[in-house]
Amino acid sequence: MLSRIAESLFWIGRYVERADDTARILDAHLQLLLEDPWVEEDLACRSLLAVMGAAEPPEGVLATRQIVLDELALNRVSPGAIAGSLTAARGNARRAREVLSSELWEALNTTWNALPSRTARSTPPEFFAWVRERAALVGGITDATTPREGTHQFLVLGRSIERADMTARLIATRVLAGSAAPDWTTLLRSCGAHEAYLRTNRGREADRLAAEFLLLDPSFPRSVLYSLARAETCLGELEPGVRRKGDDDPRTVLGRIRSTLEYRPLLKLLGNLPQEMEDVQRACSEASDAIKLRYFPSGVSDDWIGDPW
Repeated sequence: MLSRIAESLFWIGRYVERADDTARILDAHLQLLLEDPWVEEDLACRSLLAVMGAAEPPEGVLATRQIVLDELALNRVSPGAIAGSLTAARGNARRAREVLSSELWEALNTTWNALPSRTARSTPPEFFAWVRERAALVGGITDATTPREGTHQFLVLGRSIERADMTARLIATRVLAGSAAPDWTTLLRSCGAHEAYLRTNRGREADRLAAEFLLLDPSFPRSVLYSLARAETCLGELEPGVRRKGDDDPRTVLGRIRSTLEYRPLLKLLGNLPQEMEDVQRACSEASDAIKLRYFPSGVSDDWIGDPW
């Protein structure tokens, strides 16, 4: 497979997942601001913008929910926003059109075409629900129509790395914002994880159990551990039989952070969650850089839409 096509596939997976996860995070935070009149809006919005890597308003300017929406949802220029991510995903799909199924291309193109009307006319909850539905459709079509070879592996690799990163950001928002952040039940619901969590823990609800589930559950597709392991599997299937090649090998980077989470004593892990989640995000960034060097040599393509972070 040409490296420019592989690179576009990788970013399609990342951008669709980024739009989905950002919609989930914003939905949880805006729900908190609406339901709890005692939450300090400026603190909650600044904490969210900081965790998401977006620019905060200058001192003296209140951070409001509208600023958060403009920066993280409606901005069609920034690939860090929902609209920008979906636009970038469609742009990369156009460049990899020759290896995508017609159904997958149509799903991405239809989503892009519907963006102007959705951002102009929908309420935030309606817009977030639509984004989640479109991302689920793209994911389902990807799994149903893509042969299990390089095309599928690069799409899922991008999706898995982005999901691990964004779930870590979601957990970090809960810890860093304190009372200005959604509770764990709201976060579980935003991930579609609440029912699976209750079944796993037989109805018991506790902050420690919720954090452990989102971090370490080996079978839930949105947990950090599962996503990291899935990314490792994709890399192994791209080069079967090839052993890891040093500290800068992407499988080594991902395997190191996965084993750290998996085998560190739970109390130590939960006692230092902000730093642990920062380490996960850093490892995802390093793995992404290592993947670029290994599979997308510099200079072979200058027209793809890459990561602004």
